[in-house]
Amino acid sequence: MKQESTLTGVRVIEICNVAAGPFCGMLLADMGADVVKIESPGSGDTLRSWSPITDGYSENFASLNRNKRSVTLNLKDPADREIAVQLIADADVLIENNRPGVMDRLGLGYAQMAERNPRLVYCSISAYGQSGPRSQEGGFDLTLQAMSGLMSVTGEPEGAPVKCGVPVCDFTAGLYGAFSVVSALRAVQMDQPGTHIDVSMLGATLGIAALQTSQFFGTGVDPVKLGSAHPRNAPYQVFRCRDGYFGMAAGNDSLWKSVCEVVGRPDLFNDVRYGSTTLRAANQDSLRETLENIFAGEDAETWLTRFRAAGVPCAPINRYSEVLVDPQVDHMQWVQDLTLPNGAHTRTFVSPIRFDARPASVIRRPPGLGEHNAEIFEELRARLAS
Repeated sequence: MKQESTLTGVRVIEICNVAAGPFCGMLLADMGADVVKIESPGSGDTLRSWSPITDGYSENFASLNRNKRSVTLNLKDPADREIAVQLIADADVLIENNRPGVMDRLGLGYAQMAERNPRLVYCSISAYGQSGPRSQEGGFDLTLQAMSGLMSVTGEPEGAPVKCGVPVCDFTAGLYGAFSVVSALRAVQMDQPGTHIDVSMLGATLGIAALQTSQFFGTGVDPVKLGSAHPRNAPYQVFRCRDGYFGMAAGNDSLWKSVCEVVGRPDLFNDVRYGSTTLRAANQDSLRETLENIFAGEDAETWLTRFRAAGVPCAPINRYSEVLVDPQVDHMQWVQDLTLPNGAHTRTFVSPIRFDARPASVIRRPPGLGEHNAEIFEELRARLAS
C-alpha cells in the first residue's frame, strides 16, 4: 500500500489560515485525501504573504499546502457562501481554525452543516476550545506556549522566558486534529453519524506535556527550567567540549557504565553520588562539571565517534543546513524537489512516514490562489446534476 492511497476517495474541505489547520489538512492530503482549500479572494490564506518569497510565492505557504486544491470564495457573499455549503454537503470532512462562533455566524457551523450532511466529520481547531471561559480569546503559538506552561520549562535556569523555536502548539494541534479526523472517519465507515471534533491548542500542548503534568500531580511541585538537562536522568543533556557542544544521553545504568569507560573514569561508576539514575539526576551539576572538564580535551566529533562506538546515544548540535543533508535524511528521501505554481523550483521536506519502506512523494504541488476554481466548480455542477 502506498501512503498516498490510504485516504483515496475522502473529500476534505479546509477553511483555515496559517499553521494548525493547514498542517492538519496537509497531513490528510499526504495520505491521499482530496483537500479543497477555500480561501478569500484577493489575499487568500495569510501565510501566502510570509517570507521567504520566491518569485512572488511564499515558501512557508508551500510547506503546509502541498497536495491541495485552492478555490476562492467570499464567505460573506450569499452566492459564494451557498457554493461553500454545497461543497461541504458533498464532503466527508471539514477542517476550520476560525475563532469559535465565526463559522456559525457565516451559516457554516456544525449544526447547520450536519443537517445537510449527517455523516460529516467537522474538525474545529482553536486556541482554547469551542466552549468555556477562554473560548473567545484569540491565540497564536507564542501565547499558547506561555499559557500552557511550556515556557516555564524551556530555557536556562534563572533565564528569561523563551519559546521553543518550532511552533509546537500549532503543529501539535494539527497532529491531534488529523488523528481525530481519521478516527472519526472509521466510525462513520461503521455507519455511525458524523461528529464535531473540538481540538484546542491549549489542550494539545498540555496533552504532550504528560511527563511534566504527572510530575506536578505526583509531587505538588512545579517542574522548572533545566536548559538541556533532564529532571530525572543524567548524564542526559548538552555538554561543552573543546570546540563547542554536543548532546549525549546515557539513560540507564548500562549506558552510564559505557560513558565512564569512554571518558577513562571507571571510578565514576562506583561513586556513591552517581549510583543510580535518581542519584545522578540529583547530583547532575557536579556530574556535568566533572564530565565537561574531561570533554574540554577533545573536539565534539571525537567524542561523538567514541560514544557511537560504545553504543551511547549522542548527536551533534545541528543547524538545519546540516541536518537536511544528513545521510539518514538522504536515505529516507525526505527532502524532495518541488515546483511552485510560478514555475520556480525549490525543495521541501515531505511526509516522514513510510508504508512498506516506500518514501512519500508530492502528489500535487502547492496551489496558486484560486487555481482550481473552474475545475472544482465544474465537478460540483456535475455532482448536483447527477
